[in-house]
Amino acid sequence: MAALPGPLLALALLLLAGCGGPGAAGQRRKEMVLSEKVNQLMEWASKRSVIRMNGDKFRRLVKAPPRNYSVIVMFTALQPHRQCVVCKQADEEYQILANSWRYSSAFTNKVFFAMVDFDEGSDVFQMLNMNSAPTFINFPAKGKPKRGDTYELQVRGFAAEQLARWVADRTDVHIRVIRPPNYAGPLMLGLLLAVIGGLVYLRGSNLDFLYNKTGWAFAALCFVLAMTSGQMWNHIRGPPYAHKNPHTGQVSYIHGSSQAQFVAETHIVLLFNGGVTLGMVLLHEAATSDMDVGKRKIMCIAGIGLVVLFFSWLLSVFRSKYHGYPYRYVRL
Repeated sequence: MAALPGPLLALALLLLAGCGGPGAAGQRRKEMVLSEKVNQLMEWASKRSVIRMNGDKFRRLVKAPPRNYSVIVMFTALQPHRQCVVCKQADEEYQILANSWRYSSAFTNKVFFAMVDFDEGSDVFQMLNMNSAPTFINFPAKGKPKRGDTYELQVRGFAAEQLARWVADRTDVHIRVIRPPNYAGPLMLGLLLAVIGGLVYLRGSNLDFLYNKTGWAFAALCFVLAMTSGQMWNHIRGPPYAHKNPHTGQVSYIHGSSQAQFVAETHIVLLFNGGVTLGMVLLHEAATSDMDVGKRKIMCIAGIGLVVLFFSWLLSVFRSKYHGYPYRYVRL
């Protein structure tokens, strides 16, 4: 290759210096690509808080560099023929979280919320070796997702507040969850007050029913059974009703961990506690009532049977959650 004359060589060096060289050109190209990606995501986020993605969008905007933003992706299966009830429930909470972030005064392009439905991006599920839904994964601004970037749905539930804590832990973005107004509570309270007011009006001066010990005892018992079964935990955590194994199709109604539970599990425990309580009531009546001896014996046998049966099932549930617990059935 012939050497360039002095003036031409100097001109070439000046051109390279002015352009910044190949490295600077590559950097500018990355910045342009990144700017296009951020602008595209911001445009979509302005129209819909949760950005729906197919395989091409996911690979281009989430997987491919450059990226200086995190993307929280919900992998789900919302089509009716998939019959994923949990997916619909989780989607409602996810939408609340995304809307809370989108309409927050602190909204930036640091975090975006996206969704990949199986019927729109099955290739993404295959690429990530994913075989269950719903699943939440944080794709950080730098590097690949780590173990903590996959949300522990079975342990923490899918309530928007729990998801917000996880997002804050993974991205340092704190989202104040704002739920849409729910008028069911005030309406029920108003209805209850109306019923009580109607009863007081109809009964007039005869308010003996307010001093009925049996009625108050039954109301207190219902409240205790509801609270001891875990209804308040369900209200706070928002766990799924049950879990269906995607491989075998088997449905689990009892969570295998002592740190979590399903909604169906609370109903089962409530039923078992109610059975034990009914058995104890029958035993008390058999011991204190004035009925003939034959009826009292029947009540006693029925009470013992209910206590033994339902308490045995309670022990079985306890043993399935606390592995290694030595007792399963009650032996007399």
